[in-house]
Amino acid sequence: MGARTTGVFADRAAAIAYAERWAEGWNRRDLDAILAHFEDAVEFTSPKALAAVGVPTVRGKAALADYWRIALSRIESLRFVVHRVIWDPATLELAIIYDRDVNGVRDRAAEILAFGASGLIVRGEVLYGV
Repeated sequence: MGARTTGVFADRAAAIAYAERWAEGWNRRDLDAILAHFEDAVEFTSPKALAAVGVPTVRGKAALADYWRIALSRIESLRFVVHRVIWDPATLELAIIYDRDVNGVRDRAAEILAFGASGLIVRGEVLYGV
């Protein structure tokens, strides 16, 4: 999903390109493509996970896939548009701030992704706003 060197985006442009492809993957509902960028032992926190799978933090790629499949099964229309990208090469953290249109309801969200040395995501958290 982007040019990286030893697990780090080569530059800010590569981080932005990654975020754009991330949104495109969600807009296609392509879970396999999205999940390919996560470590097997990933931890992901979302307020929506509590409603879908009974816990706010899912642990492991299989549990994350289950959560997202359940969540997507409840959504008829979905559109993400990247608004802003913040990349911190010192901590290997990427924040994607995006506008969401889910079943005709619009709001803004922020996805915060932490990358491991392998270049895959080891931890994530999503925050929803107005």
